[in-house]
Amino acid sequence: MRVLVIGGTRFLGLELTFRMLAAGHSVTLLNRGTRSDPFGTRVTRLVVDRTTSAFETALKGMTFDAAIDFATYTGDDARGTLRALGGRVGHYILISSGQVYLVRDGYAGPARESDYDGPLIAAPQNPQDLSEYRYGIGKRDAEDALAGAWQATQFPVTALRIPMVNGPRDHYRRIEAYVARMIDGGPILLPEGGVATARHVYSTSVVRAVVKMLGQASTFGRAYNLAQDETPSVASVVSAIAAALGANPTIVSVARATLSEARLDAVQVSPFSGTWMSYLDPSRAKSELGFHHESLFSYLDATVAGLLAIMTDDRPAGYNRRSEELRLAERCLAASAR
Repeated sequence: MRVLVIGGTRFLGLELTFRMLAAGHSVTLLNRGTRSDPFGTRVTRLVVDRTTSAFETALKGMTFDAAIDFATYTGDDARGTLRALGGRVGHYILISSGQVYLVRDGYAGPARESDYDGPLIAAPQNPQDLSEYRYGIGKRDAEDALAGAWQATQFPVTALRIPMVNGPRDHYRRIEAYVARMIDGGPILLPEGGVATARHVYSTSVVRAVVKMLGQASTFGRAYNLAQDETPSVASVVSAIAAALGANPTIVSVARATLSEARLDAVQVSPFSGTWMSYLDPSRAKSELGFHHESLFSYLDATVAGLLAIMTDDRPAGYNRRSEELRLAERCLAASAR
């Protein structure tokens, strides 16, 4: 197959390209060229900003059996794709997000694909929440534009909605943030005790699903949630990471308000403790695509082993305030002992 990968210069995109090349596909990478890649002469490269008119120009006259798009974030991006690839791609896969459900009014997980339609929440006032809201709205606008093109012209789109993605290549270094804290031997702070649901997805499971579905006409015009089967709490995931590492950290519950008073960012302290975390039901993908996800414990074992092989002295964002975390943990432990 002639496959176009749009964006995807880190993490999922790299893993997908490796898998495509191993399967014998001809791969063209389209991105802004701001990051190097390890593929050498094995791929064709188009260096272009997909948000500009140069996107259409770069793809003029080119045809592809499939395209996987990691870099569509808005309705305008999607309409640019339709102009650039309409009639010239056999199958277009949009990497979307579980965030499309989080902006739904009355959202309550686990979200099914049928939960997409309906009224949306009002834009929040808090700047951080507003940024997350806009991301979800942008992905919805993109999906809607592409779904409309399927209905109007049979543009062969499939949308994949994914939650937080874990794996050793994660450039956000979320699992690594927990591993670094376990290695230093100090307590781990978990906002509200880590009771929130943490149904994530493993990068390799996503990549395998994408490769398997390429060219499947039965998926055109459809959306699918991809997620693991287990529904652990954040605390349970952290405990599983510790088990994979062979560590036995002290877990300290801390109120979000207390973290705020200490001017510590809850997500930097505990990356799985963000308040914008989708909780998806993958039943449709399992029944229609034969989607299979590695078990939570096996993929965490593999991820931790991979991280240990590549970790350097550089630490993830937020770790530079570890001493403040430890002082707060001491205060919380002392208060609970009274």
